[in-house]
Amino acid sequence: MNRVILAVGGSIQTTCSDIKEHDLGTCEVFEEVQIGGERYNLFEGCPKTKTVTLILRGGADQVIEEVERSLHDAIMVVKRSIKNRFVVAGGGAIEMELSKILRAYSRTIPGKQQLIISAFAKALEIIPRQLCENAGLDGTELLNKLRSLHSKGEVWYGLDFENESISNNFEKFIWEPSLVKVNALQSATEAAILVLNVDETITNKANEEQPNAAAAAMAGRGRGIPR
Repeated sequence: MNRVILAVGGSIQTTCSDIKEHDLGTCEVFEEVQIGGERYNLFEGCPKTKTVTLILRGGADQVIEEVERSLHDAIMVVKRSIKNRFVVAGGGAIEMELSKILRAYSRTIPGKQQLIISAFAKALEIIPRQLCENAGLDGTELLNKLRSLHSKGEVWYGLDFENESISNNFEKFIWEPSLVKVNALQSATEAAILVLNVDETITNKANEEQPNAAAAAMAGRGRGIPR
């Protein structure tokens, strides 16, 4: 009810007596329609709001839940882009550029730390490779093209699924909020560090006792002990 009032204007009344014109809301079209097995009241052309209501339908609850999650993620990405106003090219472009920078930086680092930085750079290329697999494209060929272009300074080149090739995704308006990308990289790095910091192994005693019992039984048979 509160959302309807905010959309059409007016105010909620507790009585039908002494209603003034400014208490009433307006809209261009009001109708009751049936969608599937449910009936809905639709308000169109509301003067006080720019919001809309989305009705999701599907053959199963799992489908609806997945559509709702996807739609929520898309709306939140747009919201982040509008609020922060900093974006980077999508389609694996920023991952390939970061991988190139880290590979070049690793060559300046002596010792085993060079291997760690190189492994981090290689891990970043998993993102565009997985995107290729999801789209049914040849990941090896496209990643080689991206490496070649990024080595020449083409920062914004990424995967182009429409043409099944690569393109300048910044010019094609394939963008991602930079804040989302920074948070994703930080979270992935912290998770990897947490796993590497684990210095203890959790063992299952039941699994250890079974091999010991089997070994004892075999030894008893070898000495002629009756079963």
